[in-house]
Formats: sequence, C-alpha cells, structure tokens
Amino acid sequence: MLKLDLSNKPAWLDLGHGVRVLLGPLTTAMMVAARNDPAVQALPKDATDEVSALVFAKALARNAALDWEGVGDVDGNVIPVSPEALDALLDIWPLFEAFQTDYVAKGLVLDQEKNVSPPLPSGFSAGAGNTARAARPARAAKKPAKPARKP
Repeated sequence: MLKLDLSNKPAWLDLGHGVRVLLGPLTTAMMVAARNDPAVQALPKDATDEVSALVFAKALARNAALDWEGVGDVDGNVIPVSPEALDALLDIWPLFEAFQTDYVAKGLVLDQEKNVSPPLPSGFSAGAGNTARAARPARAAKKPAKPARKP
C-alpha cells in the first residue's frame, strides 16, 4: 500500500559526523527542478553513473536544503547554507552517501517499484513460461467403474 504523507513539512536529515540538514519534501516539483538544473543539463552523454549521481544529488540538495547544523568554515565559524557550501558538503563521501541513501533513494523507490514487472502482453499468463511438466494421458482402467447405488 502506498502511504501518502500529506503534511509536506520539511524534515531534518542526519548525515552523520554531527551534520544535519533541513530538507523540503522530495516532491515532483523538486525532482523536475533538479533535472532542469544547468549542471545536470550540461552533463555529457557519456558521463558515468557515478558522476551523474553526484551532479544530480548536488542539484537536488541546492533545491531542497533550507537550513543545516554542524557545518562551519575552516576556522570553525558556522556558515549559512549556500549552493557552493552544499556542493562542498556533498563532495565528502560519507555525507554524500547518507544523502543519497536517506533522501534521494527514498524518492526513487516508487519509480523502481513500477519498473519491476512490465505488463504482460495479453492476458494474465501470456508472458509467463511453463513451469510444470506436461500431464500424462490417463491410463485406461482395467475394469469400468460401478454405477452409483440408487437410494
């Protein structure tokens, strides 16, 4: 069953290492905005899946991040959320992995579920293969069965 969260409230995501990011819900509008991000659009056709995933995650973070905690500059001063700082944050492998797993992947689960089993060509078993052996013809009985008794 699909469970809808109708609240659409931002939620904190713990990325580990003392870093939390307040993210807007992963909506269709958010995904479309990330796909239309100039960095995503500029990806070459032969970009690897890893490069594409990083560029897309950064675009999504730039659209979704509202606030954060536990992020500072080299001197330890708290810095505000910015596109450049988000990109630098996601260049840190464990933080990228947590963002990818706990935010991006959850938004893609439904897309993956719908692609698990394609529709069958025609009818409920048209695309299915046989899994049982063919039935053998019945052998003729040596004696015919007796008729049922009359009450």
